[in-house]
Order: sequence, then C-alpha cells, then structure tokens
Amino acid sequence: MARTTAFTVTLELEAGNASLMTLGKMLGATGVKPFEVKRRYDELTARHRGEIIPAVITVDARRRWTMRLKTPPTASLIRAALGAAGSARPGHQPAGALTREQLRAIALRKLPDLNTTDLAAAMRIVAGTARSMGVRVAD
Repeated sequence: MARTTAFTVTLELEAGNASLMTLGKMLGATGVKPFEVKRRYDELTARHRGEIIPAVITVDARRRWTMRLKTPPTASLIRAALGAAGSARPGHQPAGALTREQLRAIALRKLPDLNTTDLAAAMRIVAGTARSMGVRVAD
C-alpha cells in the first residue's frame, strides 16, 4: 500500500530544547504525540544546542511520522559569525563585515539545503543574504 502524506509542517526549533508547546500546537490535529517528536528532535540536535535547526515533519494517513532536519537559517549563521545582529537600516547603516573565510564556512554549511551544488554560487547566495542584513563582505 502506498504511503500518502496527510500533513507536512516545517518548524524552526531550538536545537536540543524543542518547545513542547509549539509542537503541540502544530501537531495536535494530526494525532501524533508531540512528546515523541520532541524527544527525537532533541536527541538528534543535542550537539548543536543554542542554534535554530528547522525540522520538516511529515505525517501519513496512519499517523506515522518522519522527521528531516535542515541546516540553520542563513541569517542566524551570519549573526553568529558576526557576534551581533544585522543592521536596523540595511543599505544605510553597516552592521559589520564577514571575511571570505567566514562566508565560505557558512556556504559550506548551507550547501545541502541550497538550490546549487557549486560552492561559488552558494557563497554568492550567502553574500546576498548578508547584504540584505546590512553586512558587507570584506575582500
């Protein structure tokens, strides 16, 4: 029998410490026990504690679920590399600068979730996100 998807949700949760309240709100109508999802998410992401790790949870018609973890959002990786938030007025007030090495490290981490397999293209994508945050890339 083919496995049909009844429900898919993407959640951005804190690694190693998922909010049971958020899981309950999003998964309550599906019949999946949020505590089981929390326990599995927390054990998979424990080594990245403090980061935001998105999870795609797919529930089928028989209430079986699968979880796929994604890489952290690009903006949060840029903020972590800078040690500060982005600019309140991007394009007018600079928020800092990323080195090429930092840009490359972020692009390597994001590569599995980007729509490219080329590292140079991934670096351009990350640089565009940095620009939209008011962060420049130092040469």
